[in-house]
Amino acid sequence: MITLDTVNLEIDGPTATIYLNRPDKKNAMNPQMHRDMNAALDAIEEDGNVKAVVITGNGDSFSSGMDLEECFLQPFDDPQLFYKTNLVALRWFQRLKAFPAVTIAKVNGFAFGGGFLVAGLCDLAVTDEAALFGLSEINFGIFPAGGATWAATHNLPRKKALYYILTGDTMTGAQAAEYGLVNFAVPADQLDAATDKIVRKIVKKNPVTLALAKQVYERTTQLDLPAAIDYDQAKLWELSRLSGNEWINVALKQFEKRAYQPGLATYDRPAEVRA
Repeated sequence: MITLDTVNLEIDGPTATIYLNRPDKKNAMNPQMHRDMNAALDAIEEDGNVKAVVITGNGDSFSSGMDLEECFLQPFDDPQLFYKTNLVALRWFQRLKAFPAVTIAKVNGFAFGGGFLVAGLCDLAVTDEAALFGLSEINFGIFPAGGATWAATHNLPRKKALYYILTGDTMTGAQAAEYGLVNFAVPADQLDAATDKIVRKIVKKNPVTLALAKQVYERTTQLDLPAAIDYDQAKLWELSRLSGNEWINVALKQFEKRAYQPGLATYDRPAEVRA
């Protein structure tokens, strides 16, 4: 366990778990937490073996969002300080979105503002069905910024996104699953098991394939079909080169021998390349 001021990081083989650790503040994100999150992502990248990153909150909340006093009230009258304070946050938000490992939000309690954003930035998300998600910025006179509006527009239908942006109302974890903000909503006592089930599936996969699959998804959402096909064919060639043609030489060879059914299971990666 790596213990930072406001974040704990545990790396266990191919899985990393980041714990937001300001439970007395509902894990509100202050400048130190933003620095610690950048450091945690650095450590995971330096490890080089992590395929799945779970982000969760210690205590009874995922995150209540930005610490309004430390991120806004204190630095606001000093434009340079205000800019630098929030730049650190924006840096790790952008890194999280493009992170090569699969990112999974495990949400309990509150996920407001910046907490909503982090859940929306992660590739996958599981929540306690009674958790509360919200974009409360309108309630103190601004609109969701720093990527929070992006998280709403890219994870919710238009009318749903605008409703929560304009009213500041909350949605439950069960509603978040219904609307597509998260993958699954489960009772609180099943949250760990539901998240672990996803992690176990992810860590069996080729890490190069996982990273490139994420890149192809993100890029092809911005392309028409002919350009998307050109792009994914180039990435398929890149995958072959980077992984030593593992999908041909190992995965499809096992299929040829009827060792597994791709629609029902994954292939067995050789021990010498399994990471």
